[in-house]
Amino acid sequence: MLLVFDIGNTQIKMGVFKDDELIVSCRMTTGTKKTADEYGIAMTTMLEQKGVDIAQISRTIVSSVVPNIMYSFCNAIRNYINTEPLVVAPGIKTGVSIKTDNPREVGADLITDVAAANHYYGGPCIVVDFGTATKYEVITAKGEFIACVISPGVGLMAEVLGSKTAQLPEINIRKPDTILTSNTVECMQAGIVYGYIGQVEYIVAKIKEEMGIPDMKVIATGGFGRMIANETDCIQIYDKDLTLKGLKLIADKNKK
Repeated sequence: MLLVFDIGNTQIKMGVFKDDELIVSCRMTTGTKKTADEYGIAMTTMLEQKGVDIAQISRTIVSSVVPNIMYSFCNAIRNYINTEPLVVAPGIKTGVSIKTDNPREVGADLITDVAAANHYYGGPCIVVDFGTATKYEVITAKGEFIACVISPGVGLMAEVLGSKTAQLPEINIRKPDTILTSNTVECMQAGIVYGYIGQVEYIVAKIKEEMGIPDMKVIATGGFGRMIANETDCIQIYDKDLTLKGLKLIADKNKK
């Protein structure tokens, strides 16, 4: 079996593939000060509770946008999963053609998204990955990654609004039934969610306009992807496991 990890700024997504099937997926909080033992105990406990026989895991792959946890995290994999992790980084086979100013600075999360989008959906398309930051990844008909728009994520906007204003509370993120709200919490929810829907629709439309391709497919993934995708016609596909699938594809390209 293959164990895959997508390390984001807020959460770590973990998935187990048996052959080509994703049989388990779960999440843990990203902790920049955790030790290898803390990560190892967390990942093995979650896997065992999901019914995974750790002895059957023969390969692991890691994608990360948090460099300062990689030493501890990779040691956790070595010590608790007994495999040498493959890390998505320059020099490994990804199958992704990157046509940006500096291909080496492209994040591992973007590369895995693009690999999966090309394989499962094909270009031209836009992948909108709703994480701590929201990334709009532009892929050509040839499968080339040529551009990305990055904006603050939905959760980050809510966190900043609650922490940087003296009289506004922290809130749960949900879409009110109407934008015409009359209490503080729903006023904030309306501004964040309706505003974010408007942002997505405008950026997607602008990308299509500048690409000159009005019928580009739009694929959403990430934590808040389903909520936004359900509220706009500009997103055709929601694939919550897109990044994990991309990791599986990359791991297979580097299988020895």
